[in-house]
Amino acid sequence: QVQLVESGGGLVQAGGSLRLSCAASGRTFSSYAMGWFRQAPGKEREFVAAITRSGGSTTYADSVKGRFTISRDNAKNTVYLQMNSLKPEDTAVYSCAAGSLFHTLANLYAYWGQGTQVTVSS
Repeated sequence: QVQLVESGGGLVQAGGSLRLSCAASGRTFSSYAMGWFRQAPGKEREFVAAITRSGGSTTYADSVKGRFTISRDNAKNTVYLQMNSLKPEDTAVYSCAAGSLFHTLANLYAYWGQGTQVTVSS
């Protein structure tokens, strides 16, 4: 299995930016598609962004399209989520996930990090 550890969360004002990182263990990182999900208190976990194992294709939730960018550096076993123009409604715990499929459904990702808190103040 793969171990995932997120970092980079914090408190930011509306309109600001954060870059989240997800570091993976092992030497088979490039064999996994990667995704970012988020969950706010009292709400269901929702899809944010995903990237193929080579980084050649990406997809985004409509709510973050044009503001967030997912990328990966397979040499560093790391996937990133660059978040710009943050809004209060982006406040959530953000988790990265690894799976064998490039998909938007959480239940198709087998491995999860513990998440990092992102809080956007108005």
